[in-house]
Amino acid sequence: MRPRPPVKGRGIVSGTGLIVTCLTATLAALVFSLWSYTDRPGTGPDVLSAQTLRTSYGPLSALDQDFLVKVRLAGLWELPAGRQAQTKGTTPAVRTAGRHLVEGHRFLDERVRGVAARLNLALPDAPSDQQKQWLETLDAAQGAEYDRQFANILRLAHGRVFSVVAQVRASTRNSLVRDLADDANTTVLDHIKVLEATGYVDFDAVARDMATGSTPPTAAPAPAAPPVPAPDPATTLPPPTFRPPPEP
Repeated sequence: MRPRPPVKGRGIVSGTGLIVTCLTATLAALVFSLWSYTDRPGTGPDVLSAQTLRTSYGPLSALDQDFLVKVRLAGLWELPAGRQAQTKGTTPAVRTAGRHLVEGHRFLDERVRGVAARLNLALPDAPSDQQKQWLETLDAAQGAEYDRQFANILRLAHGRVFSVVAQVRASTRNSLVRDLADDANTTVLDHIKVLEATGYVDFDAVARDMATGSTPPTAAPAPAAPPVPAPDPATTLPPPTFRPPPEP
């Protein structure tokens, strides 16, 4: 008997055609799954972590939130410290540093409270326990010892904050936080300069603090010899960029 000729089209339907059909169906299912997932609220390219808040100004990360709290806390103790230095400092340089602290943190405190209100984020209303100890240390100090304590405690504290500001500015995806970080960077750098211009800053202690990540001590070590008197920063350093100082 002669073999039966193959039926036209049977090979395509039963072989290659079946494979193509299965692959097409699989691909369609994957595309649909991906589309339906990214279309859900809270998913997509900017999937938020448990500690990140979604805002109309961009994601507000845990680091962003911590930054806002730190700016507020800084104002709560550095404003009174600056006011005190304006009257208690024994040199023009220390009194000028106090004035810069008052102007800078008054400006930043207003800014951070405005940003927090727009982001619906609660801020503290009192300094931390450590900051209260620093204020108590300054309250107890007198004369040149006060000048040393003021310059060193505040300089070490600003050095720690300065690195946080840089990290936030480099990583934040929130436009309000980004603008605040710009202002904080300018303000903190200005304060670092005027504190160093007092001539009392212990740079060895600053280096140790940055290397170990420790917090500023409640009592700054006294230098081995009296510092060389520094010129008044009001004539040697540019005024704060956020607002020019008042005319003397």
